[in-house]
Amino acid sequence: MITTLPEAAQHLMTLDEFMVLADDEGVDRMLIQGRLWERPMTRRNRWHAACEAAISRLIGNWVMSQPKPRGMVFSGEAGFVLRGTPASAVGIDVAYASHYIVSRSDHGTRMVDGPPILAVEILSPNDKQDEVLAKVREYLDVGVPLTWVVEPVFQTVTVYRPNDRPKLYSGTDLLTGDNHLPGFQITVQETFEN
Repeated sequence: MITTLPEAAQHLMTLDEFMVLADDEGVDRMLIQGRLWERPMTRRNRWHAACEAAISRLIGNWVMSQPKPRGMVFSGEAGFVLRGTPASAVGIDVAYASHYIVSRSDHGTRMVDGPPILAVEILSPNDKQDEVLAKVREYLDVGVPLTWVVEPVFQTVTVYRPNDRPKLYSGTDLLTGDNHLPGFQITVQETFEN
């Protein structure tokens, strides 16, 4: 179960305070606008892992077709600092970050410094709606142009864009990168093929 303290009772944590928390293999943490969220570490299943691998590969293929300098694909709960004040730092299942954002983060840091262009959250059986929505809202608030919430059981993708209503895609519906990933185009069903 995810826990967060009531707003009035919770100290707003800084990014520095968040970064010095001891790593605990049994606890998954995120910081959304200074509020610490903790829950037992999610046990991924093979469907989640296969979907994450497929999406990473598909985006990676597109990235490798782009001229240098190019951005980078991250997967496996890659850490991103979305904003500094109030601090937000999260793990993202799959993300594509621009060359500019990647180049700002030195190799010694644990997290990418800045929001990605595309954030992909793949739902797991024990994900809670309030947690997923908190992340999606934060992605939109910090200007992530594209967020996908992938539902492996029903094989759907909900796409969120700033200042637009969410759109549900399935089957042979096309997912594109809009102007942010020029030329990127796949069908929803490809995200579930491995």
